[in-house]
Amino acid sequence: MDVKQTVEAVLFVSDEPLSAAKLHEILPDAKPADIREALTALKAEYDGSQRAFTLEEVADGYQLLTRPQYADIIARLKRSRAEKKLSAAALEALAIVAYKQPIKRADLEAIRGVTSGEILRALMERTLIKIVGRENVPGAPVQYGTTKEFLEVFGLRSLEDLPRPEEVK
Repeated sequence: MDVKQTVEAVLFVSDEPLSAAKLHEILPDAKPADIREALTALKAEYDGSQRAFTLEEVADGYQLLTRPQYADIIARLKRSRAEKKLSAAALEALAIVAYKQPIKRADLEAIRGVTSGEILRALMERTLIKIVGRENVPGAPVQYGTTKEFLEVFGLRSLEDLPRPEEVK
């Protein structure tokens, strides 16, 4: 087993930073020193070859990340994927949250006329919405709002850039 190539393969498929200790758990036959050496060699190789990505140490781990100069192109790709993958029901719920935030689940369901728990959870998993607070009433129901990721995916600088409802018609 080539440790450098194996570490590269694991980092390539991971969607979160991996610590050297976690890499050692995944690759128990590799010595910790060999893993650290592989990480150093990969970083130098990526930086020396001017690839579109690099190996960065983030959140107490290592992750392959695209270089900042490609941020606009990556944002377009994310926007395209989000538009393709969101169902009509999810887009409807997301639009309601965006325009009415902060909004409780009960209010969203009253507007949509159907239960929305699964859709809210899916939108939270996609990090397009988040819990932004609790209403100050008995039971303190949670309130939802959009995230920075929502703005990025839809190419908005702020919520003020949302089209006015009359423009959408």
